[in-house]
Amino acid sequence: MKLLLTFLLFIVPTFSFSQTNETRQVSNVNHASFIMYHRFGDSRYPSTNIKKEQFINHISELLKPKYQVVSIEKAFLAINNIELVKDRSVVITIDDAYSSVYKYAWPIFKKHNLPFTLFVSTDVIDNKTPGYMSWEQIRTLRDHGVTIGSQTKSHPHMFKLSKEKIIKELSISNKRFIDEIGSAPKFFAYPYGEYNLEVIEQVKLHGFIAAFGQHSGVAHKSLGMYELPRFAMNERYGDMNRFLLAVNALPMPISDLSPKNPVISKNPPNYGFTLSDKIKPKNAIRCFANKGLETDTNRLGKNRIEIRLNGPFSKGRGRINCTMAGNGDRWRWLGRQFIIN
Repeated sequence: MKLLLTFLLFIVPTFSFSQTNETRQVSNVNHASFIMYHRFGDSRYPSTNIKKEQFINHISELLKPKYQVVSIEKAFLAINNIELVKDRSVVITIDDAYSSVYKYAWPIFKKHNLPFTLFVSTDVIDNKTPGYMSWEQIRTLRDHGVTIGSQTKSHPHMFKLSKEKIIKELSISNKRFIDEIGSAPKFFAYPYGEYNLEVIEQVKLHGFIAAFGQHSGVAHKSLGMYELPRFAMNERYGDMNRFLLAVNALPMPISDLSPKNPVISKNPPNYGFTLSDKIKPKNAIRCFANKGLETDTNRLGKNRIEIRLNGPFSKGRGRINCTMAGNGDRWRWLGRQFIIN
């Protein structure tokens, strides 16, 4: 890990900016907001598609001087307190390597010199599945500085797999990446944002230095490098109000998260965490569960937060998002996805 961090430190350019009146007031930080897309301009799949006009509005916002779109490598250094980034730094990630990434989104990113990361599951590329990119196109993106990440071999529900099948998914896909683009990826995205403790362990053992889910929140080291959040953008949740909340959000550093395993047997879970003493000021926390479940949020002592639901999650995936007002009309944001086994 130390050698890898040293390597990344040299391949990622040092950030600097002129000392104008505006930037003198901008602090360097150890967190970043990660944005996740899938398809672009494909209205057949609204849950994984972003409309073209929505996407253009997002890009127009990110081009404003108060934001900095940074590479995933640079964000990794910042999260590990090695080389900090400008406040309101944003990382763009895209899952699944659909054709619309190459045909529509990439020319826009290239025009504005915006870095992004593409997470790929190798089977659909090997099988030349219609609607997906080709290895030649992926190599073209790589040659233009796009970071290629892994999303396994077959994009399975990983928490359902045996240890042997998890290893197969990761090892075979890593070999395919080496064969096709010359190296195995260092960043990983869990298919469907689903994982358990065994999956995390195998992702570590297969050489990945960070892994990402699909729960909302600002990426910060206290969350763990293998459970980093991303704000998912689609037709329903890609309006400008939510996008502005996401790219201006602040982290909610925590410890003692419970339960540690997102795959739960007790439903609803007894969910809790301890706020960092570094959060100033400590305003009231409000937590919200999906599918209309009511939450009871209690602060125990100074820093311990315990959340209870008025009923169980339905089968599948459940989410709890917690927010706290920060400074300057910004919000601290912590999300957690639970898998009901």
